[in-house]
Amino acid sequence: MMNHFMILAVLLPLRTCYTKYSQQEPDVFPVMYLNVSKDLDLQQLLVEWDVAKSAHDAELAISFEIQVRRINTTVRTGFQNVTLDKLGKPLHWAWDSDIPLECMSHDVRIRSKAETSKIWSQWSLWETLPGLDTSNRIGPQIFPKEKILAEGSNITLCCIGGKGQTIKEFTVYPTVYVNNTVNHTNSQVRFLPVNNLSHEKGSNIHVYCYDEDNRSHEAAFFVGKPPDAPKDFSCQTQDMKRVTCSWREEETYLYGINSPLYTLSKTSSQKTALCEASCSKRCSCTWDIGQQWIWNVTVTVENPLGKKTATDVFDVKHRMYPTAPFQVWEDCTDTEMTLHWNYENNGIELFCQTEVVQPDGKVELHNGSVADSRRVTVRGLQPYTEYTARVHCGAAKHFWRWSEWSQPLTTRTKEGTPSGKLDIWREITPVLRGRNVTLFWKETPNFQANGRILSYEVTWEKIEDGSQPERISISSVYNSTRIFIDNHSYRISIMANNSVNFSLPSVLIISRATDNSTEELKEGQVNGTGDGIFISWEPRSIYDSYIIDWCNFPRLQPCDLQWKRFGPNTSSAVISSAAFVPGVRYKFHIYGSVANRASLLEKKIGYLRELPPCLDPIVRKVDLTYDSVTLSWDSYLTNESEPGFVRGYHVYVSPIQGNCNLKGSKKHILSDESELCKYTIENPEEKRYTVKHLMPNTKYKIVVKAFTGGGETPIVNFRYIDTPYNSNMLYFVFLLVIVPTLVAAICHWKMKWVKEWCCPVIPSPNKSKVLSFKEFKIDSEKVLKINDCLPDMLAMDSNAEAHKLHPVTWSPLSSTPTEDKIDGHNSSWIYPSDNVAGDFLPTPAPQTHTCFENFAYSSPLGAEPDPYQIPETLEAGKTNQAVVLYQPQCYIDIFHEDAASTTRETGERKNSLKYISQTDACWLGGGFDVLSSSESIQCLATHYK
Repeated sequence: MMNHFMILAVLLPLRTCYTKYSQQEPDVFPVMYLNVSKDLDLQQLLVEWDVAKSAHDAELAISFEIQVRRINTTVRTGFQNVTLDKLGKPLHWAWDSDIPLECMSHDVRIRSKAETSKIWSQWSLWETLPGLDTSNRIGPQIFPKEKILAEGSNITLCCIGGKGQTIKEFTVYPTVYVNNTVNHTNSQVRFLPVNNLSHEKGSNIHVYCYDEDNRSHEAAFFVGKPPDAPKDFSCQTQDMKRVTCSWREEETYLYGINSPLYTLSKTSSQKTALCEASCSKRCSCTWDIGQQWIWNVTVTVENPLGKKTATDVFDVKHRMYPTAPFQVWEDCTDTEMTLHWNYENNGIELFCQTEVVQPDGKVELHNGSVADSRRVTVRGLQPYTEYTARVHCGAAKHFWRWSEWSQPLTTRTKEGTPSGKLDIWREITPVLRGRNVTLFWKETPNFQANGRILSYEVTWEKIEDGSQPERISISSVYNSTRIFIDNHSYRISIMANNSVNFSLPSVLIISRATDNSTEELKEGQVNGTGDGIFISWEPRSIYDSYIIDWCNFPRLQPCDLQWKRFGPNTSSAVISSAAFVPGVRYKFHIYGSVANRASLLEKKIGYLRELPPCLDPIVRKVDLTYDSVTLSWDSYLTNESEPGFVRGYHVYVSPIQGNCNLKGSKKHILSDESELCKYTIENPEEKRYTVKHLMPNTKYKIVVKAFTGGGETPIVNFRYIDTPYNSNMLYFVFLLVIVPTLVAAICHWKMKWVKEWCCPVIPSPNKSKVLSFKEFKIDSEKVLKINDCLPDMLAMDSNAEAHKLHPVTWSPLSSTPTEDKIDGHNSSWIYPSDNVAGDFLPTPAPQTHTCFENFAYSSPLGAEPDPYQIPETLEAGKTNQAVVLYQPQCYIDIFHEDAASTTRETGERKNSLKYISQTDACWLGGGFDVLSSSESIQCLATHYK
């Protein structure tokens, strides 16, 4: 039972599917007919097919899917939806191939699906359109064949070799952009894609193909543009009998048989041409209108790349384009001109317009006041002025456009009275019994000659006495004259004269000669600018104008005097002239004018641009020391011929060898990279300069250059100097070397004498027989006790000094002198108050002696103990012997008022006590003896007997 149900479950769905399929199968209509062809001119693949007649009868809506294959690769899939009709016509589909159809075989197949069905029919069989790659050609061939190509388009070229042949080279000239992304199909067929074709490199391109046997094929392709619709297309008539249509020709870059073809026809019947067009810059076509006034015409332009049209609908009466007026002539006065002309009468009223060109190029248009008038009057013209006039006309009603201009007519108005005044000026030169006045004049912007100037009338008269004026007439070829006047004031006037009348007089008043006796004005300097020379002055409120005059050529005679006037509120100006050149000094005089009377206010001199001086200063004197040089030069001539104002001087110095680094200078590098020291003197009046810090015995090159606002001339010539030796240095060397050498030589020659003089032999007390005792010793030095050696004689240079000494009382029983204490003073040495100059006689009683310290025997022990102290005292003071340095002392103790003296007296006394050394003579009893060292001590200190 279970198996039975399972079989039913399987069979039931199968029966359902079969029933459904059986119901839908009648809606599937496979392709019954398929044909594939090609249009080589358009390079289109054409497909034609059909389905069963029942589909047509049912008028079904069907969709078709079309596939195109190339070498087993689908290159295009297209869809087409159609509704069939009962006529049973085949269906068509076209495809633009991206490569020439001759190059490769193409396969096509189709399937269909009715709109009421969801199932596609089966694909039809592939229908093949064979290419020439399967042919049995012998040589190579290029496809597509020669044709016209549109600018900016892309094309793929191919070359097919002969059967069994390989393409070796496939190129295009001139070189264009080639897309190399396309693969070659095989060695027999090669492709050459060319993108964005342009006519810039030529209106055609050439393609070359070579096979392995050097057999070739060449093809040419023309590149152009499809035509545009004709521009500026319009139609008009000049005589109401013939109509001419015209338009602008556009460039297509195709010529000969490929150039554009224009056809003009009625819009209603374009197959019949009205006329044949002729083209130059514009194309035109003319035909007779007959009795037809309303026209609808079309112009067609076509070339191999396309076709365009333009249409115009018009009423001939509204398209009147008159012919140009002719026979133009004029009638003139000094300020008016009447023009006359003729034109063809076509039965239509015309309105005319006149163009008048002024001398300055300005154009004025004057319209006729009356329709169909053949003249016009132009007013407000300038006398004796040349004008150019021409006329054109248009329809007064239904104006379409102006006719062409008539031939231009050039005419001149008649002369009139001169207007305005001349600008006059003067130059005054004092002479004997008067002045020469040179008068100048020129036309101002406001002056109008209004004719040809024949002469100038110059009149002058005295102002004071009202005498008869004098006058002369000057030819028009001159603009200056010279007259003589005395020292009185004069009124001068100048007028211009033409064939009609005189101009208004220009007046100038020359003041009395004494009126101009002012002190000499100082010339101020002015500077040039980029376009002239800038001048400023101090304004004065009393003047109504200012005048500046100058000479264009100051170094010539005549100098071409020029002048310029300025208003009362002007205080500066830039004077410019085409005659100004750099390096030339120009003089300017500034005048103030009131009531035609001018007064000189200021003088200025300046340059358009200063140039370096022509000459260098002449150095007349050079003063040298071992470390400086003083240069003196002549005053620099600052005359008018100088090309600039001398601002100062530069002094350049450099040693012949090495670079310069003098203190206070600046470095200056020449064109040859050599280095100089530069000193600047900013006072042009300076004529002397000293260069310091030079090296002795050194050669220098030096030059002095003047400089202006334009700089200085290049350095060419130097002056060479040699600094002398330093004499002070020689003296120093002499003192430092020669003198010590001499002294050393002399000392060496007198060595013994010098030694005795400078370093005498001093005997040592330790070697004296007097000190042969052994009682007292300090360290290794023997000490002489005073009581063992008492002097019995003292040699004095001055008795007065001896009287000042105080007595010392010696006690024979004691080893120390008796100390007298006076006024609290305790002295170790007591000198006697009464000195005896003679011998000290020995007495048994205590005697008084005069003693002094022998400074020559000062011990190096600074604090030698008192030799007169007892041994115990010596022992107590022994510890201080090594630490206290010896200081010389004067052992004269002053404690009596009568014996007191100043420190200065003490010093004098000390110096007056003459010590007699062991090597000196000892005066004994009126005689001199030379004693030995031991005897000299005995002479000074004798024991008591």
